[in-house]
Amino acid sequence: MASCKFNLSLSVLVHAIFLFSSPLVLADDKENSVLQGINSYRTSLQLPALTKNDKAGCLADEVADKLQDQPCSSAGASSVQLSNYPELLSKCGIDINHTRDGAVLPVCVPKLVPTLVLTNYTHTQHAKYINDSRYTGVGIGSEDDWMVVVLSTNTPSGSFAGANSLMSKIGCGHCLMCFLMGIMLLFVVY
Repeated sequence: MASCKFNLSLSVLVHAIFLFSSPLVLADDKENSVLQGINSYRTSLQLPALTKNDKAGCLADEVADKLQDQPCSSAGASSVQLSNYPELLSKCGIDINHTRDGAVLPVCVPKLVPTLVLTNYTHTQHAKYINDSRYTGVGIGSEDDWMVVVLSTNTPSGSFAGANSLMSKIGCGHCLMCFLMGIMLLFVVY
């Protein structure tokens, strides 16, 4: 068992070194590198690779934009409080009345050092979501020291495929807002 964990850790480290060897990496490159690293990690666990989901990507960008002014703690994570989830979901065309599955996984790493970002997704409480075969889609956004991964499923309640309805614009999505706020608080508070 220990040998298996060592081999898995070594595999992630080797992938990370090759993926992140360029000293000057732009935000999109960092996001793509993190996605490649996560997919390499999932492949090493015999899980399917995550595919890009445009609406999850939009939500990841929106959440990252909102987090950019939040400070990182020395441990790389900070207590996060975001308001206006319905507004963020609406901007991305996600129907809050029909979306129940998904995960919003923000991490804060000073200067977004790629190997540390990947480690935050594969060796912390976020790993249980990255390791979950139910998740098939992904969106990644980053701003300043924040990287946000949004995972989606291929189910009707997790694909983010539904268009906004009139009811969601009026504000009947308080259940999802509470769900997402709970996820954010749960995953960023160590």
